[in-house]
This record gives sequence, structure tokens and C-alpha cells, in this order.
Amino acid sequence: MKRSNRLVILTEFFMENPRKHIQLPFFVDLCETTKSSISEDLDIIDNVFKTQGLGYLERTTGAGGGVKYIPEISLEKSSQFIEELRKELQDASRILPGGYLYMSDILGNPKLVREIGRIFASRFSKLDIDVVVTVATKGIPLAYAVASFLEVPVVIVRRDPKVTEGSSVSINYVSGSSRKIQTMVLPKRSLKEGSNVCIIDDFMKAGGTINGMISLLSEFNAHVKAIGVLAEADDEEEERIVTNYTSLIKITDLDLIHKKIEVLAGNFLEDVL
Repeated sequence: MKRSNRLVILTEFFMENPRKHIQLPFFVDLCETTKSSISEDLDIIDNVFKTQGLGYLERTTGAGGGVKYIPEISLEKSSQFIEELRKELQDASRILPGGYLYMSDILGNPKLVREIGRIFASRFSKLDIDVVVTVATKGIPLAYAVASFLEVPVVIVRRDPKVTEGSSVSINYVSGSSRKIQTMVLPKRSLKEGSNVCIIDDFMKAGGTINGMISLLSEFNAHVKAIGVLAEADDEEEERIVTNYTSLIKITDLDLIHKKIEVLAGNFLEDVL
């Protein structure tokens, strides 16, 4: 097989199988070539990934040696995407009653959701995460996008139990925004005891929902390694319950009367810089 063909095949394989460790003989058979040729191909692909800010190839030696693709996104590309997202969300027509922001079109755009997932996964890539957890419903697309780059499963916390999911663990928690008592449920089979967890959500005000998830996960002795939210509301009147999180967008001023909104970049860039 010609090198040009091999490079296409190998690149496509890595993009579709992030974080999957593969031994070199697999690629030798796949491309019908030699081990030395595959090694040279991997050097080329690794260099392109790094140059384009797409991640890198992690290679191991020895009897079980091989390679796996670690997807990442450069700070420059992250900053550019967040700036474009900030401008998009600053449209006053997105303001909803109660101080919320219409984001369903963002969460329904596969390309945008995938890029958001890549950014979060890049930040959390070295945290040894076992599972991504979100609460139904709007955070689900983001959770799957992040999980696809981390190569881990998704677990969905629900408001009420489903008979098809067996016995469940439930807790009551206080919503940070409405101060209402609400319920969260997680099937016992959905999460292994002691798992390392990444929580993903679409929007956070005071953080009551995320704090509820943390409490629920503690029933499974899970370790919350990271929390990612697409947008956070900067409300000085409400005390923030959750403090250790990563956000892409921050809503700092939302005027319902005059239909004005100010959207800034979240703490994602602050933490990097």
C-alpha cells in the first residue's frame, strides 16, 4: 500500500478510536506493509496532529508496546471557538424569562457540540476519568461529546426512576435557583463503586443541581475529578454552592427589562493562563 493511502487509513482510524491502545502488528496487517514503514507513518501523523493542535500519538515500547491517539485542542483554537460562541450567545433575542439563555440551537448542532466536547476532554484528559455523568436532559449531548473523546461511558442522572433500569439510589436536594426540594435518581447498575467521575452540564446558576449530583455520587463512593459547564450565570445575589468547576461562557449581565445581555469567556481560559 502506498504511503499516501496508509496515512489516510491510519489517521481515520485514530480519529475514530481515541485513547484506544493498539499494537503495531495490527497496523502492519491493516496496511500490508512493514513495521518500520508504520513507525515512519506514525511519526508523520504525530507531527501533523501536534502542528494542527489536534492532539498527539502516545507510543509505548516493549512486548506490549503500541500507540494510541490522545485528542486535544490547542489553546489558540479553544480561545477562537469560545470567542465565537460568546458572540453568538450575546444576541439579546436569546433572553428567556427567569434570567435564562436560549441555547437549544447550540446543543442541537452536532458540529458545535463536538467541538465543546473536544475542549472539555482536552482539559480533563490527564485525570484518569472512568465515566461522564450528566443530568437529564439538556446536558446529555455535551456529555456524550466529552465521553467520545475521553473514550468512556455516559451515565445519566434522572428526576424519577425508570422501571426498566432496576433498583435505584435516590436523594433529595435543594435547587440553588428556585430553593425547591427536588429528587435525583441513579440506577445501582449504572455506576461502579469508587469510579472517577467527570460531571458535565449545560448551565449553572448557584450550582444546586451539580451539588445534588455530587451528593448522589457520594452514595456510590465515586470520586468527582472534574466538573464542566457550558455556561454559568454570574449572579451576585446568589451564593455559589459549587466552586471547583470549569466553564466556557459566563453570563455577567442580563437585563430582562431592556433586553440586554453581556457574555464573557468563562474560567476555562483563566485557568490556562
